[in-house]
Amino acid sequence: MAARATVRFHGRVQGVYFRAHCAEKAQELGLDGYVRNMPDGSVEAVFEGDRSAIEACIEWNRTSQPYARVFRVDVEWGGTTGEFHGFDVWH
Repeated sequence: MAARATVRFHGRVQGVYFRAHCAEKAQELGLDGYVRNMPDGSVEAVFEGDRSAIEACIEWNRTSQPYARVFRVDVEWGGTTGEFHGFDVWH
């Protein structure tokens, strides 16, 4: 089932290659979207694709990022828009 999740990762998530690792995992899982740093020190990601793949990607980023320490994850689910083709790191 196709879905879209807008996710905010909070913790030690900037300056630790979080975005690069997130993008690699999202691409591996066949997801579309983007990841970017936010001014408040969090990282925002938008994932579109299979809901179970999105859930797996969120969980991997929450627990398995090699250098990050995620303390909180906020997820907002919605319908897909199809606006993304691939997964990008936004600067």
